[in-house]
Amino acid sequence: MRSDLIKEGVEKTPHRAILKALGVTDSEMHRPFIAVVCAASDYVPGHMHLQEISKAVKDGIRNAGGVPFEFFTIGVCDGLAMNHKGMRYSLASRELIADSIEVMLTAHPLDGVVFIPNCDKIVPGMVLAASRMNLPAIFCSGGPMNPGCVQGKRVGYSEIYEAIGQYSNGEIGDDVIKDFEDNACPTCGSCSGMYTANSMNCLTEAMGLALPTAGTEPAVNSARRRLAKESGERIVELVKENIRPSDILTKKNMLNALATDMAIGASSNTVLHLLAIAHEAKVDITLDDIDQMSRKTPQLAKLNPASSVFITDMNAVGGIQTVIRELSKGGHVFTDVQTVSGTQADRIAKAKDADGVIIHKLDAPIRKDGGIAILSGNLAENGSVVKQGAVKPEMMDFTGTARVFDGEQAACDAILGGDIKAGDVVVIRYEGPKGGPGMPEMLAPTAAIVGKGLDGNVALITDGRFSGASRGAAIGHVSPEAAEGGLIAFVEDGDKIHIDIPNRSITLLVDDETIAKRKEKGILPPKELTGYLKRYAGLVTSSNTGAVFKD
Repeated sequence: MRSDLIKEGVEKTPHRAILKALGVTDSEMHRPFIAVVCAASDYVPGHMHLQEISKAVKDGIRNAGGVPFEFFTIGVCDGLAMNHKGMRYSLASRELIADSIEVMLTAHPLDGVVFIPNCDKIVPGMVLAASRMNLPAIFCSGGPMNPGCVQGKRVGYSEIYEAIGQYSNGEIGDDVIKDFEDNACPTCGSCSGMYTANSMNCLTEAMGLALPTAGTEPAVNSARRRLAKESGERIVELVKENIRPSDILTKKNMLNALATDMAIGASSNTVLHLLAIAHEAKVDITLDDIDQMSRKTPQLAKLNPASSVFITDMNAVGGIQTVIRELSKGGHVFTDVQTVSGTQADRIAKAKDADGVIIHKLDAPIRKDGGIAILSGNLAENGSVVKQGAVKPEMMDFTGTARVFDGEQAACDAILGGDIKAGDVVVIRYEGPKGGPGMPEMLAPTAAIVGKGLDGNVALITDGRFSGASRGAAIGHVSPEAAEGGLIAFVEDGDKIHIDIPNRSITLLVDDETIAKRKEKGILPPKELTGYLKRYAGLVTSSNTGAVFKD
């Protein structure tokens, strides 16, 4: 066992002395040592209960004859980081999480690891670490939050931001805003819609790194605690069977995750994270693969923020395994692949049939293609991403007039101030991986557009990214970004932009001669940066490669 590096032989007497200072007994020295990597903190509702989940995991490890050792990672709450400098650290934290886990698991060699994430960048950061370390591993997240109830209607986190737009219009008053504040986020867990955290937890299950229901079982349910205990028991078996992430993070399983991504209409941020995971796992997945998967995979579920159906509702009718079971009927997934609990075929054999309402059947999908689309054109030569499953039909093919902002806040002020009108295309630039830096999420402007009632006649384009809670004609991840001289840097107020989602194109309708003249003026100089953001901006690559660090 790998832990023999710190416990076997006379030369390891000093190491065993340290372990005994921790309370490890002689009999435990001969058992598998299991790391429990927990993202618990007092900052994040999705993480406030993770030590409870961790306790159940450790109980399961002990049940199965292992010895658990817990340590903690950082984790940014995107909700608290939104609209200020802190959001520039959110995506950037993904690499820090992976690196810090590498440090801990190398300095303290153990035999297997249970990862306990929940929110946006923590999940992919931990998957990157699992791939890099390649120790037997299993994931058990904290689960989703229950939906809230405001004014007699079930709501998620995104509706709070939309309510701000309604408030600025005078459509609702202080009492309703207070109702949102008090009741939109009613329990612990990752925010209740198919936002990035829940999307990534679902895709971790779809990739085979977590047990069935791990992506959807609500945070407050006792079943989540039983799942945690079962995950702890299972990791000891994975160590004995020597099943590692490299056995699971194969191209087939990555494609299964992509197919599931399209079927459930997941967050556009999953594109960034799946590309980064593929890069770490040395699996050949590109934007072209994602585009092809989008074109051929039907969307079977439409969840909040795109509808009034929540992830907890999907869990009640079978969750991710039911989605995969339905996809398998059309040959959209591979079922002969290894997971942490048998083959994918083994797992879906026990799954429910699709109910046809929350999880649609293959012969009656919500749409014939996937919930995410990759758009290319002169405005995004290396691609851009839209959550097309959350776009109104009238915005699928749209030509509008550019309103350009060099940063998010100015755009928010214009939207809430009534300066954005029907027919406009809001362009927010210099918010990419390098230019932001950190590619901040744009929930505030997208939700303000919805709240103002403009999501049927205003689009938004950015080299930044969107919260999984965003909806509407919001095209992000534009690459090349403005800071690297992408065409988005040279758009001007009044330009016409054509967005054609069915044909996967995004075009600036300006002639080449005019563009050439604009390029002579150059781009904005880099921002003055210090600390981690300075290092991050110098190392990070483009969004079309997952915003990973340079090799």
